[in-house]
Amino acid sequence: MKTLRPTYQNFKTEALNDPEIRSEYEALKPIFELKKQMIKARLEANLSQEDVAKILHTQKSNISRLESLNSTHFPNFGTLINYAKAVGLQLEVNLKKVSVAR
Repeated sequence: MKTLRPTYQNFKTEALNDPEIRSEYEALKPIFELKKQMIKARLEANLSQEDVAKILHTQKSNISRLESLNSTHFPNFGTLINYAKAVGLQLEVNLKKVSVAR
């Protein structure tokens, strides 16, 4: 009998039951969310990575790395401000109250 591979959702659900994995996942979540927003904004502006690179006077590979969900590299605010302008937006940063486990 052939064993089926777990779906991504099943794998994720099971992995997040581990407190260490859940903690790391939650710590990285804002970075991944921001990168998804960046990609969405670029696509909605009908721009390619190459287009954004030209606007920012950089190389396409830098934009690719900036947007990569496989990288946990976090760009500086100046880069984010310039990227936002390049896709016709303005960067907005907010702080949000969270409950802290003590």
